[in-house]
Amino acid sequence: MRRPTQFAIAAFATALLAGTALAQTTPPVPKGDPLEGRPNNTEASKLAPVDGPPLPTPAAKLPTAMLKVPDGYKVEVYASGMPDARSMRLGDKGTLFVGSRLNDKVYAVTQVDGKPTVKIIARGLHRPNGVAFKDGNLYVAELNKIWRYENIEANLDNPPKPTLIYDDLPSDEPHGWKFIGIGPDNKLYVPIGAPGNIVMQPPTHAQIRRMDLNGKNVEMVATGVRNSVGFDWNPKTKDFYFTNNGRDWLSEDIPNDTLHEVKAGTEAPPNFGYPYCHQGNFTDPEFGWGHKCSEFAPPTALMGAHAAVLGMRFYTGSMIPEADGGIFVARHGSWNRTAKNGGDVMLVKLNDDGSFKSMEPFMTGFLQDNKYVARPVDVQPMPDGSLLVSDDWNGAVWRVSKAQ
Repeated sequence: MRRPTQFAIAAFATALLAGTALAQTTPPVPKGDPLEGRPNNTEASKLAPVDGPPLPTPAAKLPTAMLKVPDGYKVEVYASGMPDARSMRLGDKGTLFVGSRLNDKVYAVTQVDGKPTVKIIARGLHRPNGVAFKDGNLYVAELNKIWRYENIEANLDNPPKPTLIYDDLPSDEPHGWKFIGIGPDNKLYVPIGAPGNIVMQPPTHAQIRRMDLNGKNVEMVATGVRNSVGFDWNPKTKDFYFTNNGRDWLSEDIPNDTLHEVKAGTEAPPNFGYPYCHQGNFTDPEFGWGHKCSEFAPPTALMGAHAAVLGMRFYTGSMIPEADGGIFVARHGSWNRTAKNGGDVMLVKLNDDGSFKSMEPFMTGFLQDNKYVARPVDVQPMPDGSLLVSDDWNGAVWRVSKAQ
C-alpha cells in the first residue's frame, strides 16, 4: 500500500484546520431559533424567515390590484399606515382595534364618511399581538402579560391607564406572541406556544388556557398544541375551533398545519399530540417513539404544509352568502419551503356535525412569483357582512365586499 506523501498529509492537515476554524467561527443556532434543526444541505440552507418591509407601505403603493377574490366581489383598502398590523377585534361602536407583533403599539381605526382615522392607543408594549373586546373594555396580550383598557372607545384620544389582569405567562420569545379571544362562556382564552420548533415542552407550554375576565379561575382547554394564533366558536354549537402551526424541518410537505375542535362541555382538556404526533397521523422521528397517533385527539382538517394558518372567524353575514356558516382562515404563508405555500384566505366549510366538509381559496394574490407582496394575518367579519383582512407585510387592513 502506498504511503501518503508529505504533501498529501500537509494538505489534509490544512483542510482539517480550516474546517476547525470555520466551526469555531460559526456560532451555533440558539435554542428556539427558527433555524434550529434546519437540514445541512444546500437547498435547505437557502430557506430562512421572510422579513417584511420595516415601514408600512404608502397608500399609493399598496398592491390592491394584485389581490383577487371571486367574481362579484372587490378588494379595497380599509386602513393603512399601521406597522405590522396583526390581530383584530371590533368594538361595540365600530372601532377596529389592531395589535402588532414586531411593533410595540396597538391601534384604533375609526371610519367617518368612509375615510379611516388611525390612532395609537397603546405603546411601549412587548409583542402586543392579541386583542379582545367585551362590554366596552379592550384586552391586550403582551408576551407575558394581559392588560384591560376600560371604556376605551370613549377615550381613544386619551386612553386610560390599563389594569393588569394576568401575568402568569412564560416569557419565551419563540411562539411567545399571543392571540386572545372571549368565548360564549364569557371566559378569556389564551394560547401558549411551545418554546421552540420541536421540544419536550414543560407543563406550562403547548396549551390553551381560559380564565375569568379578571384573570381568576384559570383552567386548561387543550394540550399538545404547538402554536395556535387563531380561534373562534361555532355560533350554532358553541364548539371551540382553533388553528395550529405544525413543526418545521421534517420535509417540504410534512407536516400540515391543522384546524382543531374542542366540543362545548368537554371536561378533560384533549391532547392534540405535540410533540409526539403531527397532523394526526405522523409520529415525530425524535419524540414519537413509543407513541401512536391514535392516543391523541385528531385534527378536524389539514390546512397545508407550513402554510402558517393564523387568524380565523366563523362567518354569519349575508353579503357573502356562499360563506354562511363557514370559517375564513388566514394563511400567512410559508418560509421554510422552496415553493411557498399559503399566502391567502381560505374558506373552510363544515358538515352539520361540525366535521370538515371542504376548503377552497377565497382571497389570493398575496404571493406573486414565489415572493410576498402582502401577508394575511387575521380576519374580521363586519356588521354589514363585509370581511376585513389584516396584512402585517404592508401594515394595512383590506376590505372585501360586494362589487357594485
